[in-house]
Amino acid sequence: MPTNRQFLIDHLPTGKLTPDVFKLSDGPMPSVADGEVLVRARYISLDAANRAWMWGATYRAAVKQGEVMAGGAMAEVVESKAPGFAPGDLVWAETGWQDYAAIKAEHLEKLGPAKAGQPITYLMNVYGIAGLTAYFGLLECGQPKAGETVVVSAAAGSVGTLVGQIAKIKGCRVIGIAGGAEKCELLTRELGYDAAVDYKAPEFTKALRAAVPKGIDVYFDNVGGRVLEACLFNMNNHGRVACCGAVSQYDEPSAHGPRGVPGLIVTKRLTMRGFVVMDFEAQNPNALADLSSWVASGQLRVREDIVDGFENLPAALIGLLAGDNVGKRMVKVV
Repeated sequence: MPTNRQFLIDHLPTGKLTPDVFKLSDGPMPSVADGEVLVRARYISLDAANRAWMWGATYRAAVKQGEVMAGGAMAEVVESKAPGFAPGDLVWAETGWQDYAAIKAEHLEKLGPAKAGQPITYLMNVYGIAGLTAYFGLLECGQPKAGETVVVSAAAGSVGTLVGQIAKIKGCRVIGIAGGAEKCELLTRELGYDAAVDYKAPEFTKALRAAVPKGIDVYFDNVGGRVLEACLFNMNNHGRVACCGAVSQYDEPSAHGPRGVPGLIVTKRLTMRGFVVMDFEAQNPNALADLSSWVASGQLRVREDIVDGFENLPAALIGLLAGDNVGKRMVKVV
């Protein structure tokens, strides 16, 4: 009988996330009822939002002490008591941080097969939440026009690496904001950004202003806080801000919002729009067709950061929050 490794929430953090928040345990093997599917996680997705769930309810319920840590995974069907799913099928599922989960069929999304010559992990990366978030957040919320200036924060992250490239495909001038000279160089050298600004540099606000001499038309915000503030002060009239996340706030008990709200929004007549990727689900086929075409043509390069080993989930999430990944971070379970 296989074991079902699980990471449980030992206690909810009150400050920065630490490994002792999680407790590794051998849980029971789930039983499968009619209408359910038993799946085994193969790759577990790590996202900054994982940390936000520990503060309280967001677009989903908060995680609680004693529960299996929440999270999505690319999983393989082991047993099915639901039509349309068979052993061996690949699915996207909210498995949580565990090897096995029994999930109602209506909560599963069938994946694959992988496209010829592409890693199977692309199905949960550029063709999954990361790619769809970048696509809809930029094109539906930001509405960039050719020749405009687009700024992307957390530009070396899973979503940011894709947002900047899509903006270039649409004919924009693209500036990335990332942490450290190495990431900034990667953005311009490998991903086609026109310029990159290091938010950790002492003269960050001056460097940002110098990088956008004609102002910012679209800002794709992944971080909130002082970076959002700096961008707001450089927005052009009638600029658009796509509010995707606030990673600078998730791991800080005393996080603060930007100054200039609502004053700058009023005087510059800005549009700020928050979104989650599920808002645009009906449009997924068109988005996936575009993303697939851009990857195939080489216009869209995909970066992945794969950590091996279930036991490394806590450290991998803590590292992601510290910004030590480039591209989509996931943990390979099997």
